[in-house]
Amino acid sequence: MIDPSSARAIYFFDLPFMVLLISLVYSATRYEQWSSILWEAVRWGVRLVLFLVGIGVVLFLVNQY
Repeated sequence: MIDPSSARAIYFFDLPFMVLLISLVYSATRYEQWSSILWEAVRWGVRLVLFLVGIGVVLFLVNQY
């Protein structure tokens, strides 16, 4: 039987790779030069991480009350 806590933990290992890939693909659809693609990928990745952290905080607060 699979431990539920370890089954949920696998998402935390995949999350950084998914954010990286999503940011790079999204940026590559908008720019042609690698410097622009990487810069926009960093900016978009930071915004995506902040959005996900915000959702996590809201869910944590909702769970507390």
